[in-house]
Amino acid sequence: MSIQELFEKEGGIFLSSAEEIARKLQDIHCFVFDWDGVFNNGTKANTKGSPFSEPDSMGLNMLRFSYWLLFDRLPITAIITGENNLTALDFAKREHLNAVFLGSKNKKETLTAMASNYGLSPNQIAFTFDDILDLNAAEMCHLSFYIRRQASPLLREFIVNNKLCDYISGQKGGNHAVREITELVNGLFGNYNETIQKRMKYDDDYQRYLAIRNSITLEM
Repeated sequence: MSIQELFEKEGGIFLSSAEEIARKLQDIHCFVFDWDGVFNNGTKANTKGSPFSEPDSMGLNMLRFSYWLLFDRLPITAIITGENNLTALDFAKREHLNAVFLGSKNKKETLTAMASNYGLSPNQIAFTFDDILDLNAAEMCHLSFYIRRQASPLLREFIVNNKLCDYISGQKGGNHAVREITELVNGLFGNYNETIQKRMKYDDDYQRYLAIRNSITLEM
């Protein structure tokens, strides 16, 4: 079974073919994620913010390791959220992401400033998102992934009709949708088995990657 068939079986929708996404991935130097509705279902209970899951965390780590094995460098990874979400900040620190942007009400503006800071063009950025606040950023990026939400059929239709993403997840935010996206990316990089085997063995390559990853200081 092909990667596209496998993910379609799990409910994923390809607006760009798996082959086209794989081609786009060769240009990507940066992976940016929204937080609420992506790493979780968007529900908040207190001022600290909204949670994340360890399977999603592992998926993001494996995406970065897979990229490092292919290109001998780490991708820029960042979170942009519309709220002052302290859990997102804690996660970004723990995972040694490059940047986190809290309270962003215009994500295209934030993403443009981030791209300038890192010397990136929009054609080098992949964005994972879930809602209306994210659409202007999704529109500018070379590659984008939309997290499914059953309660927003008209928004999903709008995104499809305006080709604002390349792939719609089969899973919802809060049900390991980030893991799905990262598994898809790893699969389309073509080194999924190598990545998992090296992590399983905790071999020298993984330890070198981890040391480099852990040396990153978060920017805000």
